[in-house]
Amino acid sequence: MSATALPTLAASQFINGRSAEGTSGQFTDVINPATGEVIVRLQLASTDDVDRAVAAAKAAFVQWSATTPGERSAVLAKFARLLEERAEEFAQLESAQAGKPIRLTREFDVPGTIDNVDFFSGAARNLEGKASGEYSADHTSSIRREAIGVIGSISPWNYPLQMAAWKVLPAIAAGNTIVLKPAEITPLTTTLFAQVAAEAGLPDGVFNVVVGKGSTVGSYLLRHPDVAMLSFTGSTSIGRTVLEAAATTAKRVHLELGGKAPFVVFDDADLEAAIHGAVAGSLINAGQDCTAATRAIVHRSVYEQFVQGVAELYSKVKLGDTADPGTDMGPLVSLAHREKVAEMVERARGYARVFGGGIPEGEQFANGSYYRPTLVADATPDSEIFREEVFGPVLAVTVFDTDDEAIALANDTPYGLAASAWTTNVYRANRATREIRSGCVWVNDHIPIISEMPHGGMKQSGFGKDMSSYSLDEYTVVKHVMFDLTGEQHKGWHRTIFSID
Repeated sequence: MSATALPTLAASQFINGRSAEGTSGQFTDVINPATGEVIVRLQLASTDDVDRAVAAAKAAFVQWSATTPGERSAVLAKFARLLEERAEEFAQLESAQAGKPIRLTREFDVPGTIDNVDFFSGAARNLEGKASGEYSADHTSSIRREAIGVIGSISPWNYPLQMAAWKVLPAIAAGNTIVLKPAEITPLTTTLFAQVAAEAGLPDGVFNVVVGKGSTVGSYLLRHPDVAMLSFTGSTSIGRTVLEAAATTAKRVHLELGGKAPFVVFDDADLEAAIHGAVAGSLINAGQDCTAATRAIVHRSVYEQFVQGVAELYSKVKLGDTADPGTDMGPLVSLAHREKVAEMVERARGYARVFGGGIPEGEQFANGSYYRPTLVADATPDSEIFREEVFGPVLAVTVFDTDDEAIALANDTPYGLAASAWTTNVYRANRATREIRSGCVWVNDHIPIISEMPHGGMKQSGFGKDMSSYSLDEYTVVKHVMFDLTGEQHKGWHRTIFSID
C-alpha cells in the first residue's frame, strides 16, 4: 500500500476532533515489514502537541462525563456501524503497517475490534453499584460510579488497532476522555480509528491521538499533571517506568505487560488437538503476542510425539505475501526485532535441539523481516529460551513426569498473563485452572478471546482488565453518598465528640 493510497492519513495527529501535523520537526517513516517499503512519512508530535491534546481532553471531560449512558451508547453504536462499512480499509492498512497476513486482519483484528465497540455500546448502559439502602438506621446510602478524568494511554505495535480499542472503549464508555499514544512504527489504524469515531458523533476532545517517541512524548504524557490515570500495554520493563511516573502525581494505573505462557500437555491429552493447538497458539501474529504459547511443558510419555508433530506442522506453515489470503504467517515487525529473535535462537542451538528457524530464502523475502517457525526441544527450565520473552515464532519445549512438577513448571516464571492445560480428565483440568497463576487459563485450547470476558494478568504481567464489564472498574471511581433521614440538628453520635447540649 503506497502513501498515495492514504490521503486521509497525511496528518499524523488527531487532536480536539481534527487531524493535525506534529510540531516536533522530527519525522518517522511507517514501513511495511513485509517489503521494507515506506507506506507514509509522518511528522512526530512535540510536548506542545501533548499539552494541546490534554487540554482538549480536559475541556471535553466536563460535558462528556455529564452525558447519559444512553447518549454514549448511541455514539458507540454508530461508531460500530461505520467501522463495518470501512472494515476492508482497516484490514488492508493494519496488514500493511504491522506485517500481518490479510487473513488475520480480516478475520481477527478488525472483526474483533468492531465486536468490542458493539459490546461497549451496551456496557455503557450497565454501570452497576451497590443497591441503595439503610446500612445505618438513620441514613440512606447509595453508590455513584463516576468517570475519573483524562486518561493517558500508550498502546503497543503488535496489535495496533485492537489494543487501541481496548484502551479507548471502556474509558469513553464510562465517561472519561483520552489521549492515546500509539507506537510510532504502527500508528495508522489508530489515527483512522479516531477519525471514524469523530464521524460517528464523538465530541471534539474526547478521543485524541498523539504520535511521537516514547522517550519524549510518552514520558511527558505519563507525567502530565492534568492526566488522572495511565493505561499502558507493553513490556514489563517499560511498565515499571509507567509506575514510577504515576507515583509522582499519585495517578491510577492499569498495566498489561509481558508474558511467557505455559502450554501444559498431560499424558491423557488428545495429542493431535494439542499439537495443532500449539502451532496455532505459538504462531499467531508471528508469535508477537503476550499470550502466545511459548513454553510447552509436556509429559514424558508423549513428549517425543509432541515434538515431532509440532515440528512437522511448523515445516508446512506458509510464509509469503501478506496481501495473499493463502499466507499463514507474515514477517516480524522490523529487521531489528528479527535480529533479536534470531540471536536468541542461535544461542539455544548450543544447548537444545532446534527444528526450523532461520531467515527464509527467496526474492520475495529479501526486503522483509521474515523468520521461520522455530521449535526448541529439550530446553531446560532455567535456559534463556524457556524463561525470557522472545516475542517471535518460537516454542520452547521441556519434559515433566508428575502433575505436581507440571504445575510447578507452569508457575516458575515472573509472568502470569495466560496459560493452557491439555487433558481429558476433569479433575486434572480443574486443578490446573485453580493452581496455575495466570489471568487466563484455557483448557484444551489456547488464544481465543471474547469481548464479554476480561483480559489481564497477574505477577509481572501487570494488573487490571481489558475488555468485558470488568474493565469499566478500571476507568471509574466509586463514590459513597449518604443522606441523613432524621432531620435532627443535634444527632446522637455528636456526644461522642462533644457533650454540650
